[in-house]
Amino acid sequence: MTTDKMTEGDLQKLIGPVVEIARIAGAKIVEIYTREFSVEHKEDKSPLTEADMAAHHAIVEGLSRLTPVLPVLSEESAALPFSERAAWRRYWLVDPLDGTREFVKRNGEFTVNIALIEDHVPVLGVILVPVTGLCYYASRAGGAFRVEPGRTPARIRVRPLDLSHVIVAGSRSHAGGSLTVFLENIGSHELISMGSSLKSCLVAEGRADLYPRLGPTSEWDTAAAHCIVEEAGGRVTDTAMRPLRYNTKESLLNPDFFVSGDPGLDWSRYLPPAE
Repeated sequence: MTTDKMTEGDLQKLIGPVVEIARIAGAKIVEIYTREFSVEHKEDKSPLTEADMAAHHAIVEGLSRLTPVLPVLSEESAALPFSERAAWRRYWLVDPLDGTREFVKRNGEFTVNIALIEDHVPVLGVILVPVTGLCYYASRAGGAFRVEPGRTPARIRVRPLDLSHVIVAGSRSHAGGSLTVFLENIGSHELISMGSSLKSCLVAEGRADLYPRLGPTSEWDTAAAHCIVEEAGGRVTDTAMRPLRYNTKESLLNPDFFVSGDPGLDWSRYLPPAE
């Protein structure tokens, strides 16, 4: 790897090892999932379990061995000031257990998310579902894939949009009034409730047309899925239809956003008026 942009070949070589790191983290999560565990809460009231931390340590250790020169920014990392992060051109962005609320509910809808960011854009993404072993992955110019344990990876694509019946992926734990109005404005639609980054994966594999998130998320929540969706032919944008960018400011919070399969439709037209 050089100081220039990573090539398609560079990225392809990383996918296998990163999937394996995600699987190791997933195994640690499942071991805790199948027994009793305690739940703490962070300052923002979001839940934290020993599974989050076990996965965090496994991923940081694995990525540090794989690419010793690249920083790793995880949801469970100590906070780093932007003055330090601003110097990063390339780094790993990780959510060790995306969907901790779903983990606590024991509904299986949680994931391990690992992304590689280059010049503020996700160029590699891996999402693993620990309870099933299902994995989604993508890399820049390399396509997006879905692979079940013991099966050959299958390429995935977004689906053509039919505005007479829009399929929307929605949060199982984070619905809100703005989303209700937005969906009413769309008109005829089907809502699939799902936890974690699996909502974005539904769009990437053509099972949903849109995942609108009108509420707080962080950059590690979206980065891996962002790469997968775009390599499947979709888009991840803010509600003004501008691409999300990463590590550009002090805050690691995302704006409200759309994950859309049809890259040509301006979903902002269905938003409720600003108050």
